[in-house]
Amino acid sequence: MERAGIRDVAAAAGVSITTVSDALNGKGRLPDETRSKVREVAERLGYRPSAAARTLRTGRSGLIGLTVTTYGQEPFTFTEFAYFAEMARAATSAALSRGYALVVLPATSRHDVWGNVALDGTVVIDPPDHDPMVAELYRQGLPVVSDGRPGNCPVTAWVDNDHASAVLEILDHLAAAGARRIGLLTGTSTDTYTRLSTEAYLCWCRRVGQEPLYEEYPAHDPCAGAVAADRLLARPDRPDAVYGLFDPNGTDLLAAARRYGLRVPEDLLLVCCSESDVYATTEPPITTLSLKPQRIGTTVVNLLIDAIEGIGPAPTTDTPEGQLMPTELIVRRSSQRRAPRTTVSAPREPGEA
Repeated sequence: MERAGIRDVAAAAGVSITTVSDALNGKGRLPDETRSKVREVAERLGYRPSAAARTLRTGRSGLIGLTVTTYGQEPFTFTEFAYFAEMARAATSAALSRGYALVVLPATSRHDVWGNVALDGTVVIDPPDHDPMVAELYRQGLPVVSDGRPGNCPVTAWVDNDHASAVLEILDHLAAAGARRIGLLTGTSTDTYTRLSTEAYLCWCRRVGQEPLYEEYPAHDPCAGAVAADRLLARPDRPDAVYGLFDPNGTDLLAAARRYGLRVPEDLLLVCCSESDVYATTEPPITTLSLKPQRIGTTVVNLLIDAIEGIGPAPTTDTPEGQLMPTELIVRRSSQRRAPRTTVSAPREPGEA
């Protein structure tokens, strides 16, 4: 079958070609009923606008970028983590549904590497403070939306979780399970996820009167994470519970606990932030914090495309639009101490000693 064109949609809907164009591109002052009818007819006929024609008409390429600049030393390391994989999958689907293609870009600090890609805008995940990549893209006039509060970066809009509240919920959960010395595995980077989570932990320690017990390491280096977990459990004031901010921390801590002869959860309670299904099948299953990357991926792409197409209020660098997304604590056995086992003796017969 031949591909349906814009003239076919106009004829089937009983409207002009201009009306079809306005309805599909979100332009013009059309009644909602007309706009909905045109879109329904276009969907039924399988009409897809020509990318080349759109580029000539709008000056846009239909390409948007996605990258993680925090871990620039390793160009694509971030794609190996479940959070980024889930987020990118949702972002790709959201982009396609609005007629754009998403390009995953290397996490490099050299903006000229992207010079050969005609981008309409970019999503940046967890930008560090004063990120030169974000500053250069914004200087070029490209909309930039960040997954993570941008700190000192000039972005168009941002989406993030309430990391402070999430960390406090985890710490209170561990304390309620009997923990008295809660430790933290955190990173050395300046992104707001790491900074806000660490600050929340230190604030909680001050509030409850606990001496902070934490180890820092470069989050992009998985070997460094295992070493940091070992250091934390080797301390003379070893914690009896640990929260790890990054994906591999759960398995790193579980392995370190076994090396030191610690039972989980009896001797050590564990929680880590991860989207990986692996933690449901470890022994014991490990409690995880989900940041809901699918919802975030969809939201950042829609905010970016709205900015590209001029939908909504004009952005300002002083007060970029921000949205907070909920998190979910998935409680498993690693953070739940078993109740003491009670032995019930069989009833004695009368006259028995």
